[in-house]
Amino acid sequence: MSNKNPTASIVEGNDGLTLINTFTVTPERQNELVELLTLATEGSVSKVAGFVSASLHKSLDGTKVTMYAQWRSMHDYQNMRSNPAASPYLLQALEFATFEPGMYDVVRVFLPEK
Repeated sequence: MSNKNPTASIVEGNDGLTLINTFTVTPERQNELVELLTLATEGSVSKVAGFVSASLHKSLDGTKVTMYAQWRSMHDYQNMRSNPAASPYLLQALEFATFEPGMYDVVRVFLPEK
């Protein structure tokens, strides 16, 4: 497990883009999807200008994998999507998983009271 960006944070009013992709997969292929998304992120996506951070999550029941990614701007994200280096990973993932992407603004962050 790598932690290349220990300063990744979620901040209200950030001008960047938050992208949340939720993949649905069969439990027996969940780890395969995690590995594929890890290869895509480490191998090409994280090297694109404007990439801020990404967090990969897997559901306890084995049926979901969620990627929470932050980009400096919509333009930077679109540049990554047009980068052919990332495309083979997504095409391979779509052979055995479906996904629902969403683009978001952070509107509130809740922390415990001190």
